[in-house]
Amino acid sequence: MAKTNGAKTETSAQELPADKDTEDTATVKDSSEVVEATQDIDEILNSLKSLLSALEKLQKVRQEVGDVKPLIGRVLDGELIAGEELEQLKAGVSGLSRLVRAYSDHQAALTKAQPARNLLDQVLKEGHAV
Repeated sequence: MAKTNGAKTETSAQELPADKDTEDTATVKDSSEVVEATQDIDEILNSLKSLLSALEKLQKVRQEVGDVKPLIGRVLDGELIAGEELEQLKAGVSGLSRLVRAYSDHQAALTKAQPARNLLDQVLKEGHAV
């Protein structure tokens, strides 16, 4: 009987580390999921900050360009303009490339920030459930 007990003890000792390894693996997986979730949240918040920055730049360039559309329309209709309107048109046309770039940057930031909508919905739902 001593041998049987010894064998059982050895078997139990061998099973214990395997169970402990499983627990350690589960803990590591849980920890890595938390780290990944935190990184995802940081990325989402950074994308929102980028979106805000792109929006501010777009608004600033729009303001700098001004309302050049009516002047461009008049010139395209064959009307001659001079003086202050001509200077305004020159500044507006040169700013159009910046406006296009700012608009493109804003659209890219908007696309990148879309996961924030899901996070916001999730946080607000959990906040109301508590």
